[in-house]
Amino acid sequence: MRPNNIRFVSRLTRDTLALVLAGGRGSRLYELTDSRAKPAVYFGGKFRIIDFPLSNCVNSGIRRIGVLTQYKAHSLIRHLVNGWGSFHTTLGEFVEILPASQRTTGEWYAGTADAIYQNLDIIRTMKPKYVLVLSGDHIYKMDYGALLAYHVKKDAHMTVACVDVSLEDARGFGVMSVDKDQRVIGFDEKPANPSPQPGIPDKALASMGNYVFNTEFLYEQLEKDAGESSSAHDFGHNIIPGAIERYRIYAYPFRDPESGEQPYWRDVGTVDAFWEANMELVSITPELNLYDQGWPIQTYQRQLPSAKFVFQDSGREGKALDSIVSGGCVISGAEVRYSLLFSQVRVHSYSRIEQSVVLPEVEIGRHCRIKRAVIDRGCRLPEGTVLGEDHEADAKRFRVTDNGIVLVTPKMLGQKADATA
Repeated sequence: MRPNNIRFVSRLTRDTLALVLAGGRGSRLYELTDSRAKPAVYFGGKFRIIDFPLSNCVNSGIRRIGVLTQYKAHSLIRHLVNGWGSFHTTLGEFVEILPASQRTTGEWYAGTADAIYQNLDIIRTMKPKYVLVLSGDHIYKMDYGALLAYHVKKDAHMTVACVDVSLEDARGFGVMSVDKDQRVIGFDEKPANPSPQPGIPDKALASMGNYVFNTEFLYEQLEKDAGESSSAHDFGHNIIPGAIERYRIYAYPFRDPESGEQPYWRDVGTVDAFWEANMELVSITPELNLYDQGWPIQTYQRQLPSAKFVFQDSGREGKALDSIVSGGCVISGAEVRYSLLFSQVRVHSYSRIEQSVVLPEVEIGRHCRIKRAVIDRGCRLPEGTVLGEDHEADAKRFRVTDNGIVLVTPKMLGQKADATA
């Protein structure tokens, strides 16, 4: 990129306010979100989902960020305060928490558009030229500077970031129809029969839930929508369909500028998808590179000792193969294979963990056999626990997904859950 283009993009990012929608429960994650919002769910050994859009903002040069919270937000807010509270406010940089507080009505956030509308008075004081609205619950790395530059180049009122998805998967997304210039000419929210892209008959163009708005246009559309009593006050259901005929709404395909291929992007909205995305990380060369120093993912992390592996007796070796093991873990005479362990996990002797995601502060007793499982934070698995070998038996106490992943939480074990986890 030429230096003048770099300066152009840097001006755009400085003039942008990012608003991260982080109030959703993520009901398809079932008990994983009983005590936390979906954006606060753990991912990748040391992160939470919210860290990805926030890191994308910082790496893109956007340092004025609001996070809109609602459902069971305590652990999310604590994470934001601890991990994202070190911005230079004297320089106009911040990560500000915007909880649902009935600012304009007596109701909580009714939809994605209403969440922004209820904070318009705050947004106006910040005087942004562009507003970047982001979903807070997807895993990906994206340069929002390129998205902003595209928005300005198209002279758009609104730009919708999009990914290519299969026609089957598209039924769960907002699907766009576009002309040859990527101008949006149709939008269907979770259609039964999604429209394929021109020239790509097996793929649909789906919204990522990320939008760029010219600020005055956003104000106008939100105020108009707020006055519609029949509206669901949602960007996908109401704002976009109501604007495409009269205004310049463009799709921004999320693709690599050199190869034209779609970069890594995951919606970890189900237990199966959550398990699979974490399991991808333990492969030799995962598609999502968390070791990329050019685009670091930031987070809050406690000061913990290094992971420790003890005992090398016959039949009692502490080892981990093809796995990710985080700080504070102790593998004591146990074997871990193809698994991802978050911080402060303790695995006792003669146990074997395979193809599993183990969240922080879990203790696994002796002689346990755990396979294809997700173990929630704080669980204490008794000695001799067996998971993943007999789904019928597992289903009597735990949740077993369609793909055979066993989800275990403290409550299922008759143990007290940490409400702040």
